[in-house]
Parts: sequence; structure tokens; C-alpha cells
Amino acid sequence: MTPALVVFDLDGTLLDTHADLVESLNYTIATIGVAPVSYDDLTHLVGHGAKVMIERACNLHGHPLSQDQLPALLDRFIAHYTDNMPGHTVPYPGLVAAMDQLKNAGCKLAVCTNKLEGLARSLIDKLELTHYFDAITGGDTFAVRKPDAQHLLGTIELAGGDVGRTVMIGDSVNDILVARNAGVPSVAVPFGYSDVPVETLHPTRVITHFEELTPALIHELIEDFATATPAAAAG
Repeated sequence: MTPALVVFDLDGTLLDTHADLVESLNYTIATIGVAPVSYDDLTHLVGHGAKVMIERACNLHGHPLSQDQLPALLDRFIAHYTDNMPGHTVPYPGLVAAMDQLKNAGCKLAVCTNKLEGLARSLIDKLELTHYFDAITGGDTFAVRKPDAQHLLGTIELAGGDVGRTVMIGDSVNDILVARNAGVPSVAVPFGYSDVPVETLHPTRVITHFEELTPALIHELIEDFATATPAAAAG
């Protein structure tokens, strides 16, 4: 039987990146005179990659951008963010222990994020977590990104997984929707950057701490989902 595959979102799910995102974003938009954003703004800005985050931050402060302004601002953000990795970013409490448990139980792990793949890989590597993952995909890995099902399905394929034995873990609407679109169960965490309570997104399950993310839970979700939706679980 194909091992179970647990696919994680990155920002707000695996890693608490908020301080570094805000710092690099404010460094970037300061060059065009846009007022800084705060952590409270972050839930409305993240989830679609750095380019959209910059656009949204500028729109938030009444400074819409022209398309020719974006490349230089994106380059500025990437350079600052990369140069300061890992900064204040840390795994969420209980994550590493949960991943150890899952790996020891024979599960595969992967990352599916709308963050640029290069930034995601660099950050994960600097935190010495790369060895946990069978695949890491970003918002520029494929021609589409979350919530398009093909982003998650492509990640599953690269990880050597089976869509019928996969669970998606995330903190926002894109994560819950991509799981739904791909036909896999989802687990939502409430400590990330969602701008609405994660329960209202109707994930398959909500956990409040990674100590709840056990091999038993993963297998229960896969089995229950297959029983409830055999066609989706069969791919």
C-alpha cells in the first residue's frame, strides 16, 4: 500500500513567518512612500505569494501600483527576505515532534505553498527541515497555484504519493479549497494567517496544536474520507 502523504502549507502552518514577512514587506513599500503594515494587516495580505502581497499592501494604503512598478518591488522584497533568512521565523510548537512521529510511522511529507519555490526551499533549508520532505512546491513550480487542484496534485505526484492517501494541512481558504478541489481531506490550524475563523472554511478537521497531528489521525481521516467519497478518494 502507498504510504500516507501529509502535505503542509508553509506560512502560517508549518512556520510562523509573520515578523519577517512584515519586515521585508515594509522595507519594500517604503521605497515608494507607502506607510508600513502591521501584523493585524497580514491576514488580508498573504496567501497568494509575494507579488500579490505587495500589491495588496499598497492598495490597503491607497497607493495602487502600475504593473511596471511591480518587478523592481518584487526583486527588492526577495533580496531583503532572502538576505535575512531565517530571521525570526520558527516552526510552530509541536511541529517537529509531529513530523518525527509521522515519518517514524512511514508517512511521506511534502510542502505545497504559494510562496515562490526558491524562497520556500531556502527558508526550509536554513531551518534544517529539508530532510523531512519528499517534495517542496511553490507558487511558481507549476503553471497554476493554490487553490487550483493541479498545484496539490502535482505536489502529490512529485512526492510519490497517492491522492487517495493524502491529507492537506493549512491555515487559510486556499488550503481548504485546494484540498476540496483535489478531492482530499483537509486539516485546518487556527494559529495562522486566515482572515476568517478556520471553522467557517469547513475543513475536514480542525486541530489547535500539532500534538494532535498523529499518524492515527491521518489514517482516520483518509479512511473516513474514502468511505464518504469513494470516487474522490480513488482519484
